Amino acid sequence: MASTLTTPARPSTEPPAVRRRTRVLALPEARWALAALVLFLIGLPLDLLGAPAWTWGPLFAAAYLTGGWEPAWEGLKALKDKTLDVDLLMVVAALGAAAIGQVLDGALLIVIFATSGALEAVATARTADSVRGLLDLAPTTATRLLDDGAEETVATGDLVVGDVVVIRPGERIGADGRVLDGASEVDQATITGEPLPVVKETGDEVFAGTLNGTGALRVEVERDASDSVIARIVRMVEEASATKAPTQLFIEKVEQRYSLGMVVATLAVFFVPLAFGAGPTDALLRAMTFMIVASPCAVVLATMPPLLSALANAGRHGVLVKSAVVMERLGQVDAVALDKTGTLTEGTPRVTAVRPCAGGSDADENRLLALAAAAEYSSEHPLARAVVLAALARGHQLLPAEDFSSTPGVGVTATVGGDTVEVGAPSRLLHGADDGRVADDVRVARAATVPPAATVAASLAAELEADGHTAVLVKVNGKPVGVLGITDRLRPDAAATVAALTGLTGTAPTLLTGDNPRAAARLAADVGITDVRAGLLPQDKVAAVQEQERAGRKVLVIGDGVNDAPALAAAHTGVAMGRAGSDLALETADAVIVRDELATVPTVVALSRRARGLVVQNLVIAGVFITGLVLWDLVGTLPLPLGVLGHEGSTVLVGLNGLRLLREAAWQRAAETATAGSACAESLPAETASAEAAS
Repeated sequence: MASTLTTPARPSTEPPAVRRRTRVLALPEARWALAALVLFLIGLPLDLLGAPAWTWGPLFAAAYLTGGWEPAWEGLKALKDKTLDVDLLMVVAALGAAAIGQVLDGALLIVIFATSGALEAVATARTADSVRGLLDLAPTTATRLLDDGAEETVATGDLVVGDVVVIRPGERIGADGRVLDGASEVDQATITGEPLPVVKETGDEVFAGTLNGTGALRVEVERDASDSVIARIVRMVEEASATKAPTQLFIEKVEQRYSLGMVVATLAVFFVPLAFGAGPTDALLRAMTFMIVASPCAVVLATMPPLLSALANAGRHGVLVKSAVVMERLGQVDAVALDKTGTLTEGTPRVTAVRPCAGGSDADENRLLALAAAAEYSSEHPLARAVVLAALARGHQLLPAEDFSSTPGVGVTATVGGDTVEVGAPSRLLHGADDGRVADDVRVARAATVPPAATVAASLAAELEADGHTAVLVKVNGKPVGVLGITDRLRPDAAATVAALTGLTGTAPTLLTGDNPRAAARLAADVGITDVRAGLLPQDKVAAVQEQERAGRKVLVIGDGVNDAPALAAAHTGVAMGRAGSDLALETADAVIVRDELATVPTVVALSRRARGLVVQNLVIAGVFITGLVLWDLVGTLPLPLGVLGHEGSTVLVGLNGLRLLREAAWQRAAETATAGSACAESLPAETASAEAAS
């Protein structure tokens, strides 16, 4: 098996990843618009040179048909559903212009309108391409290692969890997995945006589509192709793209009333001049021009392109925002609450102390750890996994457990070898749901009413917590038998993220944790959090969030565990850490940080605010164009072609402005904004930060 990794490197046969782009003419809107444009350009010189009408008339008629049939059909279907579509109004305006002899102007309107629609379709397709193109990063084949050491080439879609694949130098990794053997540098820029290759060694996670460097790796597949990071990004972003933000829903609601009002105003623009003696041709031409320039096409397009572009950009960087509604809400948050374990910490705690109540012999320690691991085996909590891994590392064979039950925030209970084993928080298992302070446990334990075993257990827990451990109590048949000390490492980017969120929201985040106060306070001090609420049950976390919501705050909650799910659901916006997050937390959250890069949270908040800013810009642009053109038409004489150019030009301008957030530079700029917020937060006086946290 080891010889596989020493096989001489061979050139990769995989073609480089090619970004998937939709061909313009693959879109029906583009083909019809091109046909209308060609017909118009052929007929235009004939009309201008005074050729007979039979030469250019059919060409313009064909331009009307090719460029206008699709919006007309969609408009009629909307009308059947009692909805007035602005596309239908554009077609009616063009036909009205033709009815009064302005065939050229009507054809120009149809061509520009069709071209504008084609540009919108291309822009939408490019947005989808930017996400679906991630699928092209993954190679089509992989080298699977068989049990006898032989190799076979298989399609990456046929890989299943547990397969072992060989990744040679220069090859792209075919599946999400974990390195079993070997060492190399892997370029993850296409997935994480990291500018430098990352060293990957035994135990490290790798992603499909990333590029291996000069070393060879043997990787065990941990996710099916359909559940890889790339596939999840694509799937969730596509689902999110189908949603509509509140601003968009409001605009669409107003659009119907506006369109009806516009029809009434158009009739008034036509009949009022007639009543004062104007000619019918001039009155109808002015009315048709008014209908065109007053149409809210640009307003309708103002909202979704910026939000969907931001959503797609965030997806490329591993932040799965589940809907356009969420993308808009992210920019509104003004307070943050963070979980501790798995959020501010890496979520991979380790057992570093085993303290039996009966004494310190190896036999007692081994029995204590084995019983705890057997009871915790079915739990998905990070602390439970640490206990199980510690027992396995000592060579323990775990006994089967029955009647397993788990209470979030308290612990687990199971029957092991006929004994009832409880593992959980000392404050809960020793004295029930008190204030969560182990110091009180020690004081109460000294009273005569407390059994001696509980006294010892409370003292051991207090000692471990004083050293910065998370204490886990083990009880057998109702009697405390020992305490485990567990520690977790702080994420490298935790302090910077807290500072960035403080700068963005103007308020220092709150730490909400079920852990003991001492461990929570020590970690909070390391990251710059002053408002610490420890020893919380899930309902306590919800109450803390609701308290801030009642004070008028829009709270962003970041967590990863089952006990965080209620708070994630209660918050204005919930974000789950994706790598080690529980299924319930991932389902409940509004957004998921796929690769557990905590620093992406302030970046996506800044990106959302940028998207909301572009929405405002677009609405201003649309409003200025519509107001200016309408006033020109009512007060002066606005030529129909110029009105068409102004109206459709504003629509295209608004659409392209929203798509600016698709660029990589938009994500970098958002990251810089978050970093600037971090610098501002660090410059706040300590007393100001404390006062804000207290509020």
